[in-house]
Amino acid sequence: MTLARRLAQAGPWGVIVLCLALQTTPAPAVPIVDDPNGFEGIPWGATLSDRDRFVLIEEADHIQTYEPKEQPPRLGATPVESIRFTTFQNRFGRVTVRYSSAVTHDSILAYLQSTYGPLDRTPGQIAVGPVRVYAWHGFHTDVTLRFESSLDRGIIFFEGRTLRERWPEESPSTVF
Repeated sequence: MTLARRLAQAGPWGVIVLCLALQTTPAPAVPIVDDPNGFEGIPWGATLSDRDRFVLIEEADHIQTYEPKEQPPRLGATPVESIRFTTFQNRFGRVTVRYSSAVTHDSILAYLQSTYGPLDRTPGQIAVGPVRVYAWHGFHTDVTLRFESSLDRGIIFFEGRTLRERWPEESPSTVF
C-alpha cells in the first residue's frame, strides 16, 4: 500500500501526525563515557530536602520540586531561565532546565558536549529543522535536549535511569 493511500485512509489525523513527526529531527544518542551518576555532584536517589542550597517550590503526591537558592540559575557558566530539581518519593531523579535564545542554545550545547561527549557531526547525523533533539545516554544518566528554533526556546532533562520508569507521565516538568 502506498503512503498516499495510507494517509487517505488515516484521514486528517494521519496527516497531522505525519507533519508533526517530520518537524522533529532527532540526532542519534551519544554514549556518555564518564557517567556522573547524578547532576552537579548530587547523586541520583539522594534526598534534597535536607540540603540548604534548595528551596521547595512545589509538592504534589510523591513528587517534590526544588529550585536552587542561588539566582540567576546557571548551567555551567550559562545563565538560564530556570533549573528545577525533582524528587519522586523523596529520591532525586530529574533536573529540568529551561532557556531561550539561539545564543544560549549554542553555549549550552557546547557545555553539554564538553561534559557528556561530542555529538556525531557526520553529515545527516546532526539534528536540523524547527525542532532539534539531542540525547546522551549513560549507564546511570540520560540527558535529552529539545530546542524549538522557531520559538527560540529549549528544555533539557537530566534523568537518573533507575528512577525514570517510576515518573508519572503527567509530571508537570515534562512539558514546556
